[in-house]
Amino acid sequence: MKARLKILKGDITQLNVDAIVNAANPTLLGGGGIDGAIHAAAGPELFDECQKLGGCQTGQAKLTHGYNLQAKYIIHTVGPVWRGGSKGEPQLLSACYESTLSLALQNGFKNIAFPAISCGVYGYPVSQAAAIAINETVNFLKLHNVIESITFVCFDETIFDAYTHALNALPYE
Repeated sequence: MKARLKILKGDITQLNVDAIVNAANPTLLGGGGIDGAIHAAAGPELFDECQKLGGCQTGQAKLTHGYNLQAKYIIHTVGPVWRGGSKGEPQLLSACYESTLSLALQNGFKNIAFPAISCGVYGYPVSQAAAIAINETVNFLKLHNVIESITFVCFDETIFDAYTHALNALPYE
């Protein structure tokens, strides 16, 4: 299972995969951080398509074309804002991975890339978010063989270290 997971530090907008995941806000119309970078790299057609989607609820996912990206598609998911952990944040973050991976499976995607969902301005503690991301992904891959590789793209060393630690904490497979 671990062989199907990769962690790298870099720019998710530069990857040539079937789909990249956007850590979006509920409007899907762009914003700061990864969301803003993906919208800027994809071009104005992404904004136009997102306007037609009517937003997205926390924990859910929606699909658009990738436009000017190397990735053919973008799966937008809205992560939870961290409010101390007692407002359902872990379940909502888990739902982001479940709904995103389900959408990837429905569309036959073989390789996808995730950012660190909710770890920027949404304030989710990085080590907790990384553990959820790795565990949810591994559990999904155990049930479904269609997805060949998942890359977690980290924008800084702290996030890279947290994801690497979460992956290394898994039993060897």
